[in-house]
Amino acid sequence: MHPRDLIRAALRALKAHKLRSFLTLLGIIIGVTTIVGVVGVISGLNTYVAEKIIVMAPDVYLVQKFGIIRSRKEFINALKRPPITYREFERISGGALTRAAQVSAASGQAMAVDNGPKHLPDVIVIGTSANFGPMFRLDFEGGRYFTDEEDRASQYVAVIGANTREELFPFVDPIGRILLIKGLPFRVIGVMPKQGRSIGFNQDGRVYIPLQVYRKNFMGRNESLELQIRAAGGVPGIEASSDELRALFRAMRHTGYKEPDPFGILTQESLQELWKAISRVAFILLVLISSVSLGVGGIVIMNIMLVSVVERTQEIGVRLALGARKRDIRRQFLLEAALLAMAGGVLGVLLGWAATGLVRGLAGFPAQITPAIVGTGIGLSTLVGLAAGFLPALRASNLPVIDAIRAE
Repeated sequence: MHPRDLIRAALRALKAHKLRSFLTLLGIIIGVTTIVGVVGVISGLNTYVAEKIIVMAPDVYLVQKFGIIRSRKEFINALKRPPITYREFERISGGALTRAAQVSAASGQAMAVDNGPKHLPDVIVIGTSANFGPMFRLDFEGGRYFTDEEDRASQYVAVIGANTREELFPFVDPIGRILLIKGLPFRVIGVMPKQGRSIGFNQDGRVYIPLQVYRKNFMGRNESLELQIRAAGGVPGIEASSDELRALFRAMRHTGYKEPDPFGILTQESLQELWKAISRVAFILLVLISSVSLGVGGIVIMNIMLVSVVERTQEIGVRLALGARKRDIRRQFLLEAALLAMAGGVLGVLLGWAATGLVRGLAGFPAQITPAIVGTGIGLSTLVGLAAGFLPALRASNLPVIDAIRAE
């Protein structure tokens, strides 16, 4: 039997029972819609995280007290680590680390920031060394970053983010004006443009002040610095530089050979790998849950096709008696099941596309549908249909011809 004739026969059979065919599709439609929606949101979120959230200079790595925490045990062990001190920063930035082009330091906390009647209760105020701005190539809408001389002289100057500027100085140029941080006056010397989020934090709601001023007025006894290190030789030099830093830090802290590092090192690559591991687990879990609907849809298709075999027993017998081969009967029923499931897959992809568009439009949540996601949704539904139609197709092709013809 020609494939074109098989398709025509399968379509005629599906059109003869439109309502039943549609109801049969519901499980497939729901399953594919859920999978396409979930994969679309996770795919968009991965892109957003890589481009917007985890944004560091690629040749810069961070040294922190905590680093990346993957378990409760690691968190408890990290709590026992000593804080990174200013003296350690001085030694590392003073030339002890030979494979570093630049070393800066920072520490921060949420504080109240005021400008007369305007009050912000929880602005992140960060004290940094003077080379922090140039290291991360910070842009400025107006003004500049503070200098090393201003830092050493403990000048009360500040660089503010775009949101802080909008809240405290909505209608005036803030350069040269005074804002209060916990009641202490700071002169604004720089304003940064909109930046969004980086490494999970809002960059626009921050205030940067000299590290010496921060240490003198705000830094707690056990508060730890974060070190930012630009590797000599660019990105290829990160591994060698971090290995040297690890050896130097362990020697400074008299860490035993078999003891773990008493600090954490973060690179852009390690942060992205951590996110990929988290999103991979979430993706597998959500797809497994969504696949339940596909499984249910496949069972429904199989049951409906078995009913169809019973209803069309006489038709099958007549076709076999007129010379149709068993494989033609099998192909027809498999094709009917595949076409039914494929139609459900197409509808599911369209609904999933609409759902991700709705999420992106209403909630501003990143979501994207790629050709690979579309192909996966339709292909997966078709495979479910073929698997569901196998048993009915086999039963139809093995019907005894005489019994089938005499059936009513």
